[in-house]
Amino acid sequence: MRAMRGVCALLAAGLLAVLGAAPAQAAGYRYWSFWQAAGSGKDWTYATQGPATARPGDGETIGFRFAVGEDSAQAAKPRGAADFAAVCGSTAAKDGSKRVAVVLDFGTAADAPAGATPPAARSACAQVGTDASAGEALAAVAKPLRYNSAALLCAIAGYPESGCGEQVGSDRTTTAAGPERKPEKKDDGGPSAGLLAGIAAVAVLGAAAVWQSRRRRG
Repeated sequence: MRAMRGVCALLAAGLLAVLGAAPAQAAGYRYWSFWQAAGSGKDWTYATQGPATARPGDGETIGFRFAVGEDSAQAAKPRGAADFAAVCGSTAAKDGSKRVAVVLDFGTAADAPAGATPPAARSACAQVGTDASAGEALAAVAKPLRYNSAALLCAIAGYPESGCGEQVGSDRTTTAAGPERKPEKKDDGGPSAGLLAGIAAVAVLGAAAVWQSRRRRG
C-alpha cells in the first residue's frame, strides 16, 4: 500500500511538471485601432474616444491600424508618421471647413485574416465641416466603411471583407528581420504533442515503479 501511494505521488508530481511546462495560449483580437496626433511630428496616442465621437481640430492627424492585439496597451501603432504637413500641405484651407490628415495602415500578412492580402498603407487629406467627427473624416477619404450592430468599426476601404474583432490565438509568429510569416496552424483545443509525450513518459515511469515494488515483495 505504501508503495502504491508513492507511485501515485510520483505520477501526480510528474504530470504537474509536464502541465506546468506547457505554454499558455493567450488570445488576442483582430481589429482596427484608432490613433490621434495633435500635429506634425507628434507621436501617435491611442484614442480615448471612438471615431464617431472624437472631433479632431484643423491641422490634426488621425490614424488607423489593422492588427491583432490583446488590449489597448499592446495595440500596434500606425507605421506611417503623424505628419499633417506631408498629407495636407497641398490642400488649401477653406472657411467653414477643417483639414484632417488620415493615415491608414492595413497591417501585415501575419495579422491578416486567412486568405487576405493587406492593401498598401496610404494617407489622405480629409476636408470636412468644422464639427465633423473622426469617423466622418475617415468616410470622406476611405469608403466603403463597415460597422457591426454594436457600432464597432470592422472594415476601412473594404478591408477586411468579413469578420469584426474576432478572437484569434497567440500562435502567430513573425521574424525579427525579413518577411513576416503567415499565421501558423491554430491549436484545435486538443492536447499538444509535447503534452502527450510528457504524459506517456510519466506513465512509463509509474509502470516501472509498480514493477519494482512487486519485485521487492516477491
